[in-house]
Amino acid sequence: MGVNIPSRILTNADLEKMVETSDEWITTRTGIRERRIADYGLSASQLGIPAAMEAVEQAGLNPADVDLIVCATSTPEKMFPSTSCLIQKGIGAGECGSFDLLAACSGFIYATMVADQFIRAGSAHNVLVVASEIYSQIINWKDRDTCVLFGDGAAAVVYSSSSGPGGIVDSRLHSDGSFAEFLTAGGVSSRNPESAGALGNGGYFLEMKGNQTFKVAVKKMTEVSMELLEGNGYGPDDLDMVIPHQANIRIINAVGKNLGIGEEKMFVNLDKYGNTSAASIPIAMYEAARDGRIKPGDLVLMVAFGGGLTWGATLIRW
Repeated sequence: MGVNIPSRILTNADLEKMVETSDEWITTRTGIRERRIADYGLSASQLGIPAAMEAVEQAGLNPADVDLIVCATSTPEKMFPSTSCLIQKGIGAGECGSFDLLAACSGFIYATMVADQFIRAGSAHNVLVVASEIYSQIINWKDRDTCVLFGDGAAAVVYSSSSGPGGIVDSRLHSDGSFAEFLTAGGVSSRNPESAGALGNGGYFLEMKGNQTFKVAVKKMTEVSMELLEGNGYGPDDLDMVIPHQANIRIINAVGKNLGIGEEKMFVNLDKYGNTSAASIPIAMYEAARDGRIKPGDLVLMVAFGGGLTWGATLIRW
């Protein structure tokens, strides 16, 4: 695994000077205290390349050993070439297949299932999944309902074929386009942030219907978690760790309550980073492993929800 977090910190106190809000309001309703913001003009591939390199090195591989690169992002470098192709070039991975996957905040779960299926089919042995997001470039910093929520970051994971114990147990993916208007963004470029100013409020920025999204998110994340667990002969009590999408502490707590899982098993780091969309789960997974919160043999559930609307879950035996 690998991560790359921007060094610039934007605190709730900083936001108090930008929009009509307060640290107490943000912390109480979201659990977020600060978020990271990428330097102006930094692109999704540039943010993702260091994370990808760290993941490949930690896997004991050379870039040429990577058979496939999947980049989960909703702030792509350009429409084309894909951000994954630019990451491929940046790490020197050779001529392996590369493509982007856009499922908003569910992107990492979707990309993980793609990697799993390629490996199980024998089409790839080493799949590099990179989640890189620069939401600061599609946020309307005058909209206090959304600008307090999101941050920037990148993380990467190498999935490899193995005959040893552990690994991906199973995944479940879902979507419902009838809820599409709940969470939308018209912008596409992280390379040319000046377009945000040119387009103003003409559909470029992220827009969210918060209350409606909250209700659906809690319901669907709970349902897909139970579907995945029961489909593989497990129950919530069998879990050692849950790594949920880091969107809002109220969503995380509600899902944990619905599943009957205590706070000690729900990994949370959104207070430091906010919602980093597709990058949130792999950043959290990296930190959970680094801090010894996950041990060999542990059963780990990852569950996410995002624009589309999309949602999904992955079960891993560590």
